Order: sequence, then C-alpha cells, then structure tokens
Amino acid sequence: MKIGSYQIHLLETGRFWLDGGAMFGVVPKTLWSQAKPSDAKNRIEMSMKVLLVLYQGRTILVDAGAGHKFPPKLQEIYGLDYQHFTLKQSLQLHGLQPEEISDVILTHCHFDHVGGATEWVGETLQLTFPDATHYVQKSHWEWALNPSEKDRASFLRENLEPLKQSGRLKILPGECELFPGLHLLLSNGHTVGMQMVKIQDSAATLFYCSDLMPTAAHLPLPYIMGYDLYPLTTLEEKRRYLSQACDENWIIALEHDAEVDAIRIQKGEKRMEIREKLTI
Repeated sequence: MKIGSYQIHLLETGRFWLDGGAMFGVVPKTLWSQAKPSDAKNRIEMSMKVLLVLYQGRTILVDAGAGHKFPPKLQEIYGLDYQHFTLKQSLQLHGLQPEEISDVILTHCHFDHVGGATEWVGETLQLTFPDATHYVQKSHWEWALNPSEKDRASFLRENLEPLKQSGRLKILPGECELFPGLHLLLSNGHTVGMQMVKIQDSAATLFYCSDLMPTAAHLPLPYIMGYDLYPLTTLEEKRRYLSQACDENWIIALEHDAEVDAIRIQKGEKRMEIREKLTI
C-alpha cells in the first residue's frame, strides 16, 4: 500500500491466544463467540501484526510483537505460535535485516507489542534492532516502569531494561507529527499514553489503532477489553476516532485480528458496520 511518500506493509510476527471473556469485557460469550470462536480453554486466536513503513531512506517498524523470550510455561499459557510467522522471517521476505531498521515506534510496552524489540544473545539481553531509534510516550514510559497491580503482568522487566539502558530510546512529550504525514495520536483508555499511528496524504489515511480496537469484532462501541485500565475513556476514544474514520473513509489496520488485516467502516442503522475488508 502506498500513501504519499510512504510504502506500507503489514507483517505477521506470530500468533497467540487470549481469554475471550477478557478480550470482550462485559459482552456475553453468546455474542462475541459468533465472531471469534474460542478453544477448549476459552481462548481466541490473536495475531501480532506490525507495520513496516518505508519512507525516504528510513525503514520504520510500528510495534514488534511478543518476541521469543518467554519460558515454556508462559508460552503454553499464551499459546504462542511461531510455526508460520516470525518478525525476522517477515522482514527477510522484504529483503531486510534487523540492522537496517532505522526507527521503531512502540504503541505501548505490553509484552505483545514490545517483546520483539529485545532478544537474548547468549546470556545477554540486547536490542533486536540495534541501530534504530525507539519511540515511546513519556506518560506511558513512566507508567510502564511503575504499573498498577491490575496490569503489572503486562510489563516485563526483560522487555524494558534493555531499552532503558540502550541510549536508543526517545521519549516523546505528546501527540506529534513524527515524520511528514505520519502522526502519533494519544489514547489513554487501554493504558496510559498509548500512541496510535496515522499516515495520511490528500487521498488516503491509514489508522493503526493498536489496542483501541484490536480486532474487527471490537467495532461496536461497548466491545471493550477487560484489560483496559479506563474502559469509559476507551468508550469515548472509540466514539471519537471511529466516527472520524467513518466520515473520512480511513483504512483501519487491525493489529490483533487473525483473519482481517484492515477495514473501512460505515454508519449502519444501529451502529458502525464494516463496509470493506482489505489486505495490506
């Protein structure tokens, strides 16, 4: 996909499984399971798709998947599956090596978004993309280092410490235009200081909304994850951003949907509906 000077690809980094009830919060299973059937452990299959953005000599990644640092017990709990996809394999399909990544935009520091940014090399934790500048919001970084009891399990020391010590972490003070036509937008419902990516030219807009709407099945406003710190904030953020996406015909990229890459939406009789499914 091309938008302005940006060449954009959506890369698979692996699959994992999370509890369906947690993924849909107060929505009954009889409703959410119609769109996302669960396994015997009540888990639904999730992708970890990241953006690869090529722009005027820069090679940019948005998020990095979960990586490969989990011990076997946690791999089993989360059903981590790299049988068909890994981040490095997906990069190789585009002729890229980790050393060629110039920038890594981390939407937030939950393990399934930041884990792939670091790796074990022997007994040492190192950056997976050693020459890249890594971007995270100040409010989120401060929260990640001191999370609440509710979300502490999502922030793993082995994901954060290498970034902290690397000299390659750039802390951003808020919303900004990071590169011409590439904007970072803030969301505070899922977690404090999550940054979403909007890439826009005069003809098209791509919106990578991270965990504001993780799958196409989360399009209805009340379909909000139980993981969210502030679900009423998520509700209002979804109302605002999805209304704009509908009115302006944005392409919404879905990080965690195992079946659908992206959608365009429209207003239905009762609520927003999917107008078109797209491949990126």
